[in-house]
Amino acid sequence: MPVRLNEFQQPIGRDLTGWTEAKQPEKTTFTGQFCRLERLDASRHVEDLFDAFQDNPDDRNWTYLPYGPFSSCDEYREFLVSVEGLSDPFHYTVIDKSTNKAVGTISLMRIDQANGVIEIGHVVYSPRMQRTPLSTEVMSLLQDYIFEELGYRRLEWKCDSLNEPSRTAAERFGFTFEGIFRQLQVTQGRNRDTAWYSLLDSEYVVLKSAYKAWLTRGNFDESGQQLNKLADLIFKLR
Repeated sequence: MPVRLNEFQQPIGRDLTGWTEAKQPEKTTFTGQFCRLERLDASRHVEDLFDAFQDNPDDRNWTYLPYGPFSSCDEYREFLVSVEGLSDPFHYTVIDKSTNKAVGTISLMRIDQANGVIEIGHVVYSPRMQRTPLSTEVMSLLQDYIFEELGYRRLEWKCDSLNEPSRTAAERFGFTFEGIFRQLQVTQGRNRDTAWYSLLDSEYVVLKSAYKAWLTRGNFDESGQQLNKLADLIFKLR
């Protein structure tokens, strides 16, 4: 792309004169083939979620989160009540359509409408949706909403730099690694260096096709195993 120069012959960024600020998330329900996203509602979702998290053999899935684990359903309910009405983070519950049960949570957060930047965070998935089509479909549904309906320019994914599963997920979903922000936070009495990943609106156009191709019924055999990896589909399209 040619470099733009101002009247002082200084290089400047791409012109965005026609761009208008993004919208605040408000949509409360998304429906896909495998899952449904609903606005978090403690009264309706807490028991299913707490039950799903009991499938974890230990508490390792809470290590890199600023909250949890929860010793009882009542303790978890208290936490959900404290966050369900927030506009940032804007929390969703993942519902497995095959069982109509809640199996995980995710949110849209750090919402910057003026600059068109938003982050996916608070990703807490139970074993009932890990390594299933649900997690990929959640990303597809949210990306469609973020870029096509709300008009954001940049989607971010951030995690503890030591959280290898989260970093692997970000790369699988097509996010670009941008670096490590050192000593960014104190979490549960520990230092946290944060790994930053991003996905731009121009990149989403390619990723959308890869997601749709991966999620087709024809991409899974009779036992539900994938025939083509998402990373391979993304690589081919890029």
